[in-house]
Amino acid sequence: MLSHHLEGALSDLRDLIKITEADITDIKEANNDPQFDRLSIKDEKLRSFEQKKAMIDHEISSLMTSNPDSDLSELLDEQQHKYLDELKIELHNLKEVNKRYARLVLAVSNLYNTFLEKLVPTEMDGYEKKATKGSCVLEVRV
Repeated sequence: MLSHHLEGALSDLRDLIKITEADITDIKEANNDPQFDRLSIKDEKLRSFEQKKAMIDHEISSLMTSNPDSDLSELLDEQQHKYLDELKIELHNLKEVNKRYARLVLAVSNLYNTFLEKLVPTEMDGYEKKATKGSCVLEVRV
């Protein structure tokens, strides 16, 4: 059963990496709609991974409880060790892809915030930013 959960977790991680790489491509091309369309899929994959990880933790805990005198490395077969190594690698890959995506999101966010600030100047009022009284996007003179 542990091998099955490890395989599923690996599949979910690889799918998350592919989705995030597609998001990176789309953000570079300013294709917002596909990114928003993938949000639900991404959330579903993340929840699925978390469930499988919980099952992996439960299986390993059960193994350790039923064999208290053995090390975990002795309780797992070669395939399970391989899956755990792959899981570690894929988690690292996901972390790196997410870092790249976060940098792009931050850059785009800063760009839009700068444009907004130029269109609608704001000033700090305590802890809140408020539009200045003289600001308007459109001025009509008759």
